[in-house]
Amino acid sequence: LLQAEVFQEFAVQEESVMFRINLSVLLDCLTIFGTSSLPGTSTALRMCYRGYGYPLMLFLEEGGVVTVCKINTQEPDELLDFDFCSTKVVNKIILQSEGLREAFAELDMTSEVLQITMSPDKPYFRLSTFGNAGSAHLDYPRDSDLMEAFHCNQTQTNRYKISLLKPSTKALALSCKVSIRTDAQGLLSLQYMIRNEDGQICFVEYYCCPDEDITEAEL
Repeated sequence: LLQAEVFQEFAVQEESVMFRINLSVLLDCLTIFGTSSLPGTSTALRMCYRGYGYPLMLFLEEGGVVTVCKINTQEPDELLDFDFCSTKVVNKIILQSEGLREAFAELDMTSEVLQITMSPDKPYFRLSTFGNAGSAHLDYPRDSDLMEAFHCNQTQTNRYKISLLKPSTKALALSCKVSIRTDAQGLLSLQYMIRNEDGQICFVEYYCCPDEDITEAEL
């Protein structure tokens, strides 16, 4: 999610515009001047889209040199509606991202699942894995220096496939804070807050359904 404030100029004539483009092509265009600018220079970007059937136009300027890229647009896929909204949130934790990066580094990623426990009582916030070397648990008390906010209303323990969570670590590496939310069905929302060099903020959000029901005997 990119806020309009990230752009110097933001104008959309229609209520909403949706299309699909090839991500690899987009990244190639954005890095056409290289991945790092020379000291004292920066790459300016202007994006234009005329509407259905037209390509996405990218105008990139660096050091007086302008490159124009046209990316063919495709029919968008129907978005999967997880029906996740803030009014249905049961538990919510805001954690400094270094805490979650530390967890992913220390826990056994040979485990098929990551078990997340959120509770108003101990262990408050627990991450568990069940890998080749055995079970591992990492607890965060509610008064931890890494804990920005703690709003847990009931004890929940759910398991999520690590293979589905791993792609989110790319956003985690760039983020400064992460909001971890669950609803009554255990649907997990990971919202990463990313601050760019100018201090502007954008968000990357991931949703993940619980892998399986946990019985009391397994806890």
